Amino acid sequence: MALKSATINVMFAAAKKAARVLVRDFGEVEQLQVSKKGPSDFVTAADLRAERILTEELARARPTYGILAEERGATAGTDATGRRWLIDPLDGTTNFLHGIPHFAISVALAEGEDVVAGVVYDPIRDEMFWAERGAGAYLNDRRLRVSARDKLADAVIATGIPHHGRDHHEPFLKEIPAVMAACAGVRRFGAAALDLAYVAAGRYDAFWERDLEPWDIAAGLILVREAGGFVTDFGGSRNPLASGDVVAANDPLHRPLLRLLIAARA
Repeated sequence: MALKSATINVMFAAAKKAARVLVRDFGEVEQLQVSKKGPSDFVTAADLRAERILTEELARARPTYGILAEERGATAGTDATGRRWLIDPLDGTTNFLHGIPHFAISVALAEGEDVVAGVVYDPIRDEMFWAERGAGAYLNDRRLRVSARDKLADAVIATGIPHHGRDHHEPFLKEIPAVMAACAGVRRFGAAALDLAYVAAGRYDAFWERDLEPWDIAAGLILVREAGGFVTDFGGSRNPLASGDVVAANDPLHRPLLRLLIAARA
């Protein structure tokens, strides 16, 4: 059985408690109060309740840590190492609102610019993906490794499609035919945190998307890296939290996919 640190246990407990709210609200989604926060972004009572539980539980366990959460924004901490939680209480809101059982809670712990721990919890499947710097990545108690495929022609690659209210439509319409022609299949499931977790688990061979927020990708980033994969932005930087642009894959596929995407845009 994988040994979990005190930090991971804190994250587990908070995610599990928030998940009970999401599962209950998912069963009553037609009655759920919904509002728009932007042209294509929805916020639900479920988001707000889950985020409140997460922030309260994490703050109780680590009162000096800062918090960056999707709905409430940033709260400064007093921790000497600059540690802060990055929280997405409901990744896959559109799926949730349409009754599609593919969404997750994402919680990461960052120390300055470095993500040091992360969990992505899919409450419908009861799958807890977790990782800590230097300790590996796991699905529940099973060690994870990225896939071993070494040819794009054999790879299944996930992405996020820009939609109403988002930029990068034109670049994506150049990238998608190039990737489709080079790989075995492209998938779009609408939850970036789970897409990255699936790369860590070897279910997907790679993933790319633009214009994401730090809370969308922080936990997934350390999952992929601790599972032996690579995560960069489109310029090759190892800090995609700054740009919000992500390319994740195993070692043999990362550079070919990155070259393909850059060439498609050019």
